[in-house]
Amino acid sequence: MRHALALAEKVMFTTTPNPRVGCVIVKDERVIGEGATQPPGGPHAEVVALRDAESRGESVAGATVYVTLEPCNHFGRTPPCVNALLAAMPARVVVAMGDPNPLVNGHGLARLRAAGITVDTGVCLDEALALNVGFVARMHRGSPWVWMKLASSLDGRSALHNGKSQWITGEAARADGHVWRARSCAVLTGIGTVLADDPQMNVRHVATPRQPRKIVVDAQLLLPETARLLDDTPTWIFTARTDAAKAARLADRNVQVIELPDGRGKVDLPAMFRWLGENDINEVHVEAGEKLNGSLLREDCIDELLSYLAPVLLGDAAGVARLPVLESLDDVRRFAFTDVMAVGQDVRLRARVDENWLALREAVSLLG
Repeated sequence: MRHALALAEKVMFTTTPNPRVGCVIVKDERVIGEGATQPPGGPHAEVVALRDAESRGESVAGATVYVTLEPCNHFGRTPPCVNALLAAMPARVVVAMGDPNPLVNGHGLARLRAAGITVDTGVCLDEALALNVGFVARMHRGSPWVWMKLASSLDGRSALHNGKSQWITGEAARADGHVWRARSCAVLTGIGTVLADDPQMNVRHVATPRQPRKIVVDAQLLLPETARLLDDTPTWIFTARTDAAKAARLADRNVQVIELPDGRGKVDLPAMFRWLGENDINEVHVEAGEKLNGSLLREDCIDELLSYLAPVLLGDAAGVARLPVLESLDDVRRFAFTDVMAVGQDVRLRARVDENWLALREAVSLLG
């Protein structure tokens, strides 16, 4: 199963909006076939592995199939993988986690068992969920998994008092951040960051065959039409203001303007993420300023923090998120640390909202 997970990780940047899945077929203690899900419209991992076994002249009958996600049982862009497995008739199928897609959700496993194939689930479940946490979030709750990337000093400052922030962290940390950009379906920022930094919002420090979609939260539709992010790649602007003429001009630049007012002149942030889920976005990478970061945290829109700490102190400077003053420690927003890693001269901390993770874990572990 760990080999299957490694195969799934190799297609991290290419399968969206489909899940990243790996499959390994073993017979007589030999790997006779393996594969990973191809880009949308291409074969899923099980079919790739079955074809690999066939190309080697191997029969899958009586073999054990290890797959990181429950095989699909419905027609989508491709036929059901369960049909291909039933035709090959392995003796056993080992599945890391269930698929919460209502069109799958245990039905594939039931068909395999009905055919006399032994099915085991839950092997390396947490590792499999980590690879596809966004897909599971979209299927289970209707919105993507959202992480917020932060870069700060040891005292939690993200910019000097004059707004200068390039660069607090080192080159290695910036490159690592681009890996997370590359795996996401979309990179999100606010109009304040666009006006201050004129970011490109693309992946540059790692090789990727696919650029994530760009998203800007811009309540008053202030986006300059000379902004560098407007490079004719797909972009969504969420706003609370109607400006049909500007929206039409932006449409010619491959930009869609979506009006989602919250009644207070701001963008309805929870509604925005539900909209993103409805439009096949699995994972969102947030790189914004303290104002939007604070709003996203206050609205409980963030599932995970990806925080890079530089070994410096900045003192009286901008923080990473503008949050309300608290009177009690009972009111703090709590996260659970999941990983600590040195990245060049800096440290990367990962922390998530545990209840959000546990809800997804339960959703994919009910099939055991």
